[in-house]
Amino acid sequence: MVHHIQVGLTIFIFVVSALSFWGSLRSANPYGRHMLPGQRNTMPALPAWLLFEAPQFFSFALTFWLSASSPSAAALTLFALWQAHYTYRALIYPLRMRDRHKRFPIASVIFGILFNGINGFINGYAVAHAPHLMNAAWLHDPRFVIGVAVAVAGWLINFQADTILINLRRDGSTGYKVPHGGLFRYVSSANYFGEIVLWCGWALMSFTPAGLSFAVFSTANLLPRALSHHRWYVEHFADYPRERRAIIPGIL
Repeated sequence: MVHHIQVGLTIFIFVVSALSFWGSLRSANPYGRHMLPGQRNTMPALPAWLLFEAPQFFSFALTFWLSASSPSAAALTLFALWQAHYTYRALIYPLRMRDRHKRFPIASVIFGILFNGINGFINGYAVAHAPHLMNAAWLHDPRFVIGVAVAVAGWLINFQADTILINLRRDGSTGYKVPHGGLFRYVSSANYFGEIVLWCGWALMSFTPAGLSFAVFSTANLLPRALSHHRWYVEHFADYPRERRAIIPGIL
């Protein structure tokens, strides 16, 4: 029964990905620089981030430990990597933010809580039950090794980009500025590029439909937003570097 629910929810994530991609291409989700004038039903950014990212941490952990009978070293490694990332994303990153005065739509927080709870469940269950992850030999499989390398590279790119963006406001300013350094030399949304690379690596190292669904959703959600960010930069900064692309260096 639980397996069928997990499969159904994984398919659901693929469907949501397609809808998110279509909707985000039409208009950017109204948060951050894309907030609408006089937008109502919002809440402070810090608790918003804490609320909608935390389910990834708890849902994955609870599902994994409640359903894994005898987890292998491969499954435990994937568990540790997921939890390490969401310790950063759900707790450390919000506390690093300098723009806590900003607001976040409550509707987006509610969607984030629901999506992240579902995503944590399907990936936690997949890591606990996928046959190839029952064997420690998966740690030496080329798909796992390459996936780890890709995921780590994506995380480092994302972390560096986060740091660059956070430091833009270390002087206490609240407005938006043009980021420089790191992969921002080549793209407007280095943080989004890093996150997409991270979850593509996760999809390869876990090699499960659930992992793939999250990589697809991340791309479907972040790629259109990166395009919107790029247009925003070009419109608001006359000297914005014309050689930059939106999210994929030299391509898009």
